[in-house]
Amino acid sequence: MEKKDILAIVGKKEITKNDVESALKSLGTQRSMQFNSEEGRKKLLEDLINQELFYLEAIENKVDEEEEFKTEMEKIKENFLKQYSINKLLNSVIVEEKEINDFYNNNKSQFKSPESVKASHILVEEKTQAEEILKKLHNGLSFEDAAKKYSKCPSNQTGGDLGYFTKGQMVPEFEKAAFEMKKNEISKPIKTQFGYHIIKVYDKKEETIKPLSEVKDSIFNQILYRKQQIAYFEKIEKLKNKYEVKINL
Repeated sequence: MEKKDILAIVGKKEITKNDVESALKSLGTQRSMQFNSEEGRKKLLEDLINQELFYLEAIENKVDEEEEFKTEMEKIKENFLKQYSINKLLNSVIVEEKEINDFYNNNKSQFKSPESVKASHILVEEKTQAEEILKKLHNGLSFEDAAKKYSKCPSNQTGGDLGYFTKGQMVPEFEKAAFEMKKNEISKPIKTQFGYHIIKVYDKKEETIKPLSEVKDSIFNQILYRKQQIAYFEKIEKLKNKYEVKINL
């Protein structure tokens, strides 16, 4: 290790740059942001030095030989051993490539991307106003400019753009018209509870099945979780048969 990486020495203990970085990472995303600076790292180094000072005093005073310490250490060891054994079992579970492929092929309905439409609209209160705007659109006024000028929907700021939407996201009258329209078609005024809409469809996407590459990680996690659950409860049953369990309620 290069000398410059050693930031402090407490007794014979060297505290390095890596020690400080490890301490920073252990704080978690939110707290680490508070210390992710030169000043923050100095505070972490100071904390590591302080901890080492307490450790040295504890060793000198033989705290590790006290009965209370030994009892607490036994509890820590016991709890760690429990979790370690569970993790060891769960980490032994393997998901094969064939399992992922079979799950995908047998459950394709789970991976559907529903039919969607990309549309913009102009919303006004009166049918006569909608009809006047429609005439202007047919005479060359751009849909975006008309939406910005006349639409009372907040989407007017972006030329009436509603992005892509699927069935069930819009009011029935609007949805029915949009999904029946062709690409680049402009509708007649459509009445809904909000007023009168002029709709322009920019794109349509048919229902598709997401490719395996897109959902592979999700499938892996589903299978892994299910297999881990099975492995866990099967192990529990074996252990119950091996060790005596008494429940007094």
